[in-house]
Amino acid sequence: MEQAANSALDRRRAGVLLHITSLPGDGPCGTLGIDARRFVDWMAEAGLSVWQMLPVGPTQPDFSPYQSPSAHAGNPRLIALPGLVESGWLNEGQAVVDDDTAHAQALQQAGSAFVAAGGPDTPAFQEFCRTNGYWLDDYALFEALRHHHRGGWWDWPAPLRDRDADALGTAKQQLSAEVAQRRFEQFVFFSQWRALKQYANSRGVLLFGDAPIFVAHDSAEVWANPRDFLLDETGHAKVVAGVPPDYFSATGQRWGNPLYDWDALAGDDYRFWIDRLKTQLELYDLLRIDHFRGFEAYWEIPADEPTAIHGRWVKGHGDWLFERLNQVFGPLPLVAEDLGIITPEVEQLRDRFGLPGMKILQFAFDGSPDNPYLPACHVPNAVVYTGTHDNDTTLGWWQSLDQPARDRVKAVIGDWQTPMPWPLIRTAFNSPACLAVVPMQDFLALDGRHRMNTPGTTAGNWRWRFSWADLPGGLADDVRNLAQAAGRDVQTAAA
Repeated sequence: MEQAANSALDRRRAGVLLHITSLPGDGPCGTLGIDARRFVDWMAEAGLSVWQMLPVGPTQPDFSPYQSPSAHAGNPRLIALPGLVESGWLNEGQAVVDDDTAHAQALQQAGSAFVAAGGPDTPAFQEFCRTNGYWLDDYALFEALRHHHRGGWWDWPAPLRDRDADALGTAKQQLSAEVAQRRFEQFVFFSQWRALKQYANSRGVLLFGDAPIFVAHDSAEVWANPRDFLLDETGHAKVVAGVPPDYFSATGQRWGNPLYDWDALAGDDYRFWIDRLKTQLELYDLLRIDHFRGFEAYWEIPADEPTAIHGRWVKGHGDWLFERLNQVFGPLPLVAEDLGIITPEVEQLRDRFGLPGMKILQFAFDGSPDNPYLPACHVPNAVVYTGTHDNDTTLGWWQSLDQPARDRVKAVIGDWQTPMPWPLIRTAFNSPACLAVVPMQDFLALDGRHRMNTPGTTAGNWRWRFSWADLPGGLADDVRNLAQAAGRDVQTAAA
């Protein structure tokens, strides 16, 4: 029997998709500081009550938020340095930085000042470390070790790779200053996040996060919990994740993430996933689970295969896992990323637990009458998007279409007087789906030069930012009026 939708989606809402790094401001990327609050204010003015963002964990040099060395930690790049000035750990000159190296150096200076001021002995810091010890202890040591050893953790000296107790004890002593710095950064990140979330919620804005189903091989979680993954005795993956060949790729996609040992997870009462969700639900009011279909069945690729061609489908533990998560957390405030070729079994798993799926309008106009993304096929328990972070902007998408494709779009949503992307935004807002989310690039009517990510490429992604000067006058009123006309709740709190 299908459960009711989660309480975060108990009414028709409108939202925006914008990653924290895309916010305006000084420094190399957007942060959790004053511009984040200003964005919340703009959302409230525009009648938008859901702010969706990408994963906020630490990133590798390519800045992809989907291959993080931690499934729990926050990205220190997102820390607002002016907040450290207010705390007395930096002076104003130290808080002015132009690049990531300078930002990291400023955090190091703040950490030293924090220690000198007795910060580690304060009740707030002690409570943070105690409450988050289930992930923070392993993460802080893992990050310290990563900076002293080449390659992935499976290439470390065997005693550290295999987490020998004596070796770990020695490492904690030798690297105590670096471990302390990692703890400090996480303390600051979560303090600033908590303040932003409280501010957003006070203005009627919910935070909507994103969690990849799989975790990176070179991550604190895989190093600390190797028994939960299909690894050999040296820490190398036996099999890896991906998706099979399809219309878009003749060789499929070989992601390379290690796969879960679901029997081992079950034997531990799914503690790994309970811990993961616990951290995420402290950050967000609503959470998207990327590649949801992998809970029902996942594509298993032998690790020595260079492509995803020679894989196989293996059944997951979706029903058992979500039963357990429901027992712990109650009705789950989750959204299932159910894009692509989805089987009836995946739909049954999604619907059994009342999870909204996703409807992407850019995928709707192939001419097939049973295309699930067509507005006529939308259902209330769903989230509709013009496009996602992996799509071109709607204007860029429209500009790339030939005339027959444009005619198919017009045949579905009618002709229009306003230029793209507004006809597709209006279609999203008018959808039966309980939540309509529009990327900020579409609200700003930006073309394909401003897309966030191009799948299958490695250069130039995840770097897009807007500036306050990009917001046209009257945009907030236009968005609010459109949402209100579509019957979406625009009653956010006054400043």
